[in-house]
Amino acid sequence: MKRPVRPALESALVWLLCAAPLLLILWWGFTGGLTANPVEFVLRELGLWGLRFLCLTLAVTLLARYSGMPRLMRFRRRIGLWAFAYVTLHLLTYLGVAHEFDWAEIATDIAKRPYITIGMGAFALLVPLAVTSADAVRRKLKPRSWRRLHRLVYLIAALGVVHYFLLVKADTRSPLLYGAIVTALLAARIPSWTGARARPAR
Repeated sequence: MKRPVRPALESALVWLLCAAPLLLILWWGFTGGLTANPVEFVLRELGLWGLRFLCLTLAVTLLARYSGMPRLMRFRRRIGLWAFAYVTLHLLTYLGVAHEFDWAEIATDIAKRPYITIGMGAFALLVPLAVTSADAVRRKLKPRSWRRLHRLVYLIAALGVVHYFLLVKADTRSPLLYGAIVTALLAARIPSWTGARARPAR
């Protein structure tokens, strides 16, 4: 049976929107628009888009719940995987471009700069979420265990904000804004969490 046209178009649109920031960075690379410090610019942009997609992943559930459009949940996993992709590219840019895989230099950098340690920790927590997003892996896990594991996204988003805040040396308005967004997205879940705990077991 053929899939309906509308879901296929929606899926293609979501894919294009998620890929657009990466395509834009590539375009800037080909047209000389990466500023005077291209490595730092690309590193910052990839990290920011990773954080933005993490926030969007958290927002999708709330949008689906309160907008009356439950079909939005179809795209939550895809957006989460794009967040992982941007964070992975951010890390690879740091390791391979900024430090040319000089592991001694990288180890020194990690020990000297706490924000890098926090960023590495956030990435390490994000890996199992990406791996268990595959249908074949998800089916092998108990639903409760899978949901419990994927609640790490709340901690990962918070660590991403702390990583960004410590990175910024002067103007902290942007990381504080993302901190407020993540806090609001988590606070909006409190009623559902407390309600679930209050319901008696059947």
